[in-house]
Amino acid sequence: MWFVFALLSSVFAAFTSILAKMGIEGVNSNLATAIRTVVVVLMAWVIVFFTGAHTGVSEISKKSWLFLILSGIATGLSWICYYKALQMGEASKVVPVDKLSIVLTVLLAFLILHEQFSLNKLIGILMITVGTFVMIL
Repeated sequence: MWFVFALLSSVFAAFTSILAKMGIEGVNSNLATAIRTVVVVLMAWVIVFFTGAHTGVSEISKKSWLFLILSGIATGLSWICYYKALQMGEASKVVPVDKLSIVLTVLLAFLILHEQFSLNKLIGILMITVGTFVMIL
């Protein structure tokens, strides 16, 4: 089931990039990021309340709070940089470079989370990296 959600995420992310590129024209990239963020926050809280997940807020550990907050900061910084890049560059070039996060995530998962690293992952990382640079040249 995780694969279905991951695939849907990639579909929505593709639309996000195209819609953002269309909407950011003539708009300050930081303002555009803030507007997008408000929409995401509202949507997320509607889902939280609709599914009853809000009852679990008091059960979140301090450690989880810390890492969720740090993740939120990283997300915010990522979105600010992404929107600025989209405003300045072509979506067909910005998006592949942004997706180098795949390579960085696999490497960080190995180094920080101690996830397995294999020859297949190394080959995939190299292919994604080379493919990204081929796409943006």
